[in-house]
Amino acid sequence: MLQGKTAVITGCNRGIGKAILEDFAKHGADVFAVIRKENPAFSEECRELSEKYGVSIDIVYADFSEEEQVKQAAKEILKTKKPVDILVNNIGIGNPLSLLTMTKMETVREAFQVNLFSGLLLAQQISKSMMRRKCGSIIFISSSAAYDGGANVEYSASKAAVIGAARRLAVELGPFGIRSNVVAPGLTATDMGNSMRPEDEAIALTKNVMKRKGEPEEIADAVVFLASDMSRFMTGQVLRVDGGLL
Repeated sequence: MLQGKTAVITGCNRGIGKAILEDFAKHGADVFAVIRKENPAFSEECRELSEKYGVSIDIVYADFSEEEQVKQAAKEILKTKKPVDILVNNIGIGNPLSLLTMTKMETVREAFQVNLFSGLLLAQQISKSMMRRKCGSIIFISSSAAYDGGANVEYSASKAAVIGAARRLAVELGPFGIRSNVVAPGLTATDMGNSMRPEDEAIALTKNVMKRKGEPEEIADAVVFLASDMSRFMTGQVLRVDGGLL
């Protein structure tokens, strides 16, 4: 589905991001894998994926809480002159559940910096090259918390803002043949999703009609769909992959 495409994927050394990376490689995409710091185990996994599927995977390092590092990562990717067809803004941070009255504004600002501002900055840089070629697909990873407030205020609010930003990008970039969509996962079996107290998890699972957590691979499949030409007439949309939060 992605044969001959080149993708940039952020936060792909674990969880949903790692599943997206693996799925993209399986479907034939070359990938720039953007992670925060050097990780020998991840480098080896990328080498194995590259050999298994016959694709290239280049690792780029950037701390997404630092604007200059995001700009530098974009510059490093673009200077390869390899046209980027897909951008997946998956990077995100969350904190243990707490009330707003117990939350420092510094924590809120940090969440917006990583979950929203960094992804917008990367999209700003990468979309310029997409505009020249008049094609591309940008995918943001939001959360069901954007709708139901099921996480901390900083996480829920920043992930809701991601949806608004992605929809505005759809308006601005549509005339250039660039699509901007969102995947909003529900509770998923990742480090973050598995860190809940058992009693909180039990309550959360009563809220979706499938009565289970999602698997990272199930989220990744939705991202592949939005990245591929199968969704070529979809933009400004939010694809909820949440087991049926009705």
